[in-house]
Amino acid sequence: MDEILNRSAIGNALADLPDWRYRLGALVTVYKCPTSAAALELIAAVGRLAEEQNHHPDLDWRYNRVFIRYTSHDAGSDVTQRDIRAAGAASRAAVDVGAVADPAR
Repeated sequence: MDEILNRSAIGNALADLPDWRYRLGALVTVYKCPTSAAALELIAAVGRLAEEQNHHPDLDWRYNRVFIRYTSHDAGSDVTQRDIRAAGAASRAAVDVGAVADPAR
């Protein structure tokens, strides 16, 4: 299991993850996709990443928006380096489908 990150370490990591924010104990973002079909492509891509990484986010799909939340349930639902890596991979997948982050949403 990865080490639990403190707020300072999370802040440092988020400097390299502009699509993401730390809220309520998790890394969160919202991606606006060009179409509903693109949103489903992003969900499928994040699902494939989750299987590869054995780390599964909470996902919520609303037409052309995909809400993603990463936290490590096996680490007491805190943020670990595994969440940072997963968020970065999800961001790259979002670029591939033409999604734009709206993490303040």
